[in-house]
Amino acid sequence: MKISVNWLKELVNVTLSPEALADILTIAGLEVDKIEDHRQWADGVVIGKIIDCQPHPNADKLSICQVDIGKETYLNIVCGAPNVASNSIVAVATIGTYLPKINLKIQPAKLRGVKSEGMICSLAEVGLSNKFAGIHIFEDDILELGTDARPFLGLDDIIFDISPTANRADALSMVGIAREVAALTGGELNLPKSPKVFFPQKSSYFLKVKVSDGNICSAYIGTVIENVRIVQSPKWLQNRLEVAGVRPINNVVDVTNLIMLEWGQPLHAFDRDKLETVAKETPLTLGVRFATEKETLKTLDEQERNLKSANLIVTANDKPVALAGVMGGYETKVDDTTQNIVLEAALFDQVTIRRSSRCQSLRSESSARYERGINQSELEIACNLAIALIAELAEGTPVTQVIEDNRPDLSTESIILRLERIHQILGPIKKNGTTANVAAIDVERILINLGCDLSPVKGGNNVWKVSVPSYRYQDLKREIDLIEEVARLYGYEHFCDELPDKTEPGGLSFDYQVQRKVREVFRAVGLTEVIQYSLVKPEKADIIIANPLFAEYAALRTNLLDALIDAFAYNQSQGNGAFNAFEIGPTFRIVDEKYQELDEVVGIMGGDMFPQGRWIRSGKSVFMGWYEAKGILESVFVSLGLDVTYQPDNSDERLHPGRTASLWVSKKQLGIFGQLHPRLRQEKDLIDAVYAFTLNFNMLLETLGQEELMNPILGLYSSYPAVERDLAFFASLKVSVADLTQVINEAGGKLLVGVELFDQYQGENVPKGERSLAFSLVYRAGNRTLTDEDVEPIHDKIRNALVKKFKVTLRS
Repeated sequence: MKISVNWLKELVNVTLSPEALADILTIAGLEVDKIEDHRQWADGVVIGKIIDCQPHPNADKLSICQVDIGKETYLNIVCGAPNVASNSIVAVATIGTYLPKINLKIQPAKLRGVKSEGMICSLAEVGLSNKFAGIHIFEDDILELGTDARPFLGLDDIIFDISPTANRADALSMVGIAREVAALTGGELNLPKSPKVFFPQKSSYFLKVKVSDGNICSAYIGTVIENVRIVQSPKWLQNRLEVAGVRPINNVVDVTNLIMLEWGQPLHAFDRDKLETVAKETPLTLGVRFATEKETLKTLDEQERNLKSANLIVTANDKPVALAGVMGGYETKVDDTTQNIVLEAALFDQVTIRRSSRCQSLRSESSARYERGINQSELEIACNLAIALIAELAEGTPVTQVIEDNRPDLSTESIILRLERIHQILGPIKKNGTTANVAAIDVERILINLGCDLSPVKGGNNVWKVSVPSYRYQDLKREIDLIEEVARLYGYEHFCDELPDKTEPGGLSFDYQVQRKVREVFRAVGLTEVIQYSLVKPEKADIIIANPLFAEYAALRTNLLDALIDAFAYNQSQGNGAFNAFEIGPTFRIVDEKYQELDEVVGIMGGDMFPQGRWIRSGKSVFMGWYEAKGILESVFVSLGLDVTYQPDNSDERLHPGRTASLWVSKKQLGIFGQLHPRLRQEKDLIDAVYAFTLNFNMLLETLGQEELMNPILGLYSSYPAVERDLAFFASLKVSVADLTQVINEAGGKLLVGVELFDQYQGENVPKGERSLAFSLVYRAGNRTLTDEDVEPIHDKIRNALVKKFKVTLRS
């Protein structure tokens, strides 16, 4: 919001320099982003009078002017403006003047052979307009010649551009800033008083107001003003709007904008006769309700808008005439033909206006204030000030006023504030070279300057009951809020910057340590980590977001693999080859009618593992096989110290039913791994073999929670030779190699250090329904060389265990 320092000084007595005032506001939390010194735009421009104006002898569009600026001799100035004329009071830039808005320094010059000793200025040349429509001529013809022209141009002001925080709704008004400055500096406030507005005892016009729900519109005031005269606003009013970045329109509309800037209360003026035209009948009833899906409204920006059920609208006999709290309707706007108006002053619900504004992608000065919250107790003040100004500037006559008031009791419970708690939260201050606590008298002074009422609590030592002013109801609700105000207004720079006692160093949580380790091992095997959006398209999602930022991202993802498959397909389509990647992130599901967030580790692999070696394969690529992909995953499990077993699985439709395995750790399912289904591969136009895995991160976390896994203890490597034995047998096809390996390891004990399947055969000389398997078993001890007497009993134990458990037929 842009703040005029001159306007601010009318509302509060402040003697600080603009720079010092900006520093105080910024330190207090109302950050001043920019300071515009309008005085520099016309430094050196003075009041002058054109005494004589003659055509230039050598140019048709130039004139030679004799200009009096209060000196002994007139200035000879060549001017090309079409409206230049004798006896005009003008703004004259003298020799040496620099005009920053057009980057021009005035120098003596000759134009077509005639000397020129200055320049007669247009408003554009001093930064007040974007159009060069001619020189500016002052209406007042009794100005003292040679005096500084800036006060008469409205260029004797300094503008602050501030960015209030979201909780400071009061800071979106000049009155709110004035109160803040008064609290910071102790300056005396001089706020406008609410004028008395008189209406005739018997109204000449009947108006009715109907609000469908008092929660969405807690108050609505409709005032009929007749016989208004629509003209341009006086210069002082136009200047106030322009410095605030608001375009002047006409006297009635400008008054509503002025009150909004001054008090933070949006107002809107309807053309009453146009309202009756839209309503198609009288008497007129103004209503507030939600729109229906088929209704439309043309707003003041001349856009035809299809209304949604989230849009709150103002109606005339149930016909839409305005987007409540956001923008008025085009068909009922106030223009040069307007003779009678209806002035709206209302309190709309914050959340409702925010949704309505976002629904139409339309934000205005009005909606920005409603979204943060309006001071409910000053609605009548703003309304009465606007009525009085319209009566003065537009010569209108108020004839009737209707009020629908559903405001709740504005009085709130007192907040208990303890000085001991202030000291505990804020700590000591630096004062006169020593440290001390904030004094009770300073706390009382600060809160009283804020407009709070304080009363001591009986029996309490420096404990107060604090009543908050109505314009701060939005953000001062608890004791901690008041403590923040004490710190803010006392000055953060006065508090000691020492760390609290017993400060301990920070550290990573165990969950995050596990996550970092998992990331490291996946990167170590050559996978790239990716981070994708948690928001997805809503077509197949379970959890839809009620107020999405974008329609295409309107749901929460239920798994990570779908997006990773899409990323693989996209990279392949761009000619980047196989995209071997993994992601660790949250997924969102509905379990037992409750929302749950579950973390997953998901990866995808494929393509040629050794693309640089194609020269030894006649330039052909060899795609990754199932066991190669499994080997990559096994490397991760080995690095993490996990003993993972594989079981056939066909539960995931995205994976090949014959080339998919579930992953198990200690009889708990860790995840699933397999090759993408051929049908999915064809749909996505993927390469021949692509593999994917999904791991339950919470299960991984639980497994890695064992201390020996996170901090493994190194053991001595045996320097004694190993003894190898082969074991071959016929086994049923229903028995998995994983189950056989598990039994072999259990029976082999500590001396068995390696088990490897090196041969598998089905066909001739093998019983039907069975296969021939051959394992290599490695035995080793850490303290001696094993003999046959050591190995054979263990080897026989393994044979017997296999026969007993799986009824295998031994071949060796």
